[in-house]
Amino acid sequence: MDSSLFIARIAGPFFIVIGLAILIDREGAIAMGRQFMESRALIFLAGMITLVAGLAIVNTHNIWVADWRVAITIVGWLGVIGGLFRLLFPGQVQTLGETMIARKGWIFVPSSLALLVGLYLSAMGYEIIG
Repeated sequence: MDSSLFIARIAGPFFIVIGLAILIDREGAIAMGRQFMESRALIFLAGMITLVAGLAIVNTHNIWVADWRVAITIVGWLGVIGGLFRLLFPGQVQTLGETMIARKGWIFVPSSLALLVGLYLSAMGYEIIG
């Protein structure tokens, strides 16, 4: 199995579950978001995990082509950037996160995007479409 299919088969279901979990229990997700933003240690830990996951994807799949596989590369680079941002600027992450949480309905967009990306990667990874 090539790396594109392997990563899509892992990342796709992961994003589906995350997106659904947040959409199903939005109030619980918002409460967790508030708790998360109160802890610089959690922000730092999330940065480490996100950076490692992003680097793993980028180092095995830095493929810039005009087809579905570029989505995996973009996810990897977003992980690298997001991880670095959390590690280097945790105060700004807290401020941005608190601002987002204060906005009504903000959580619908990222959770829906995660769900859609997950469905797309799963369909491509399990060769349901394409």
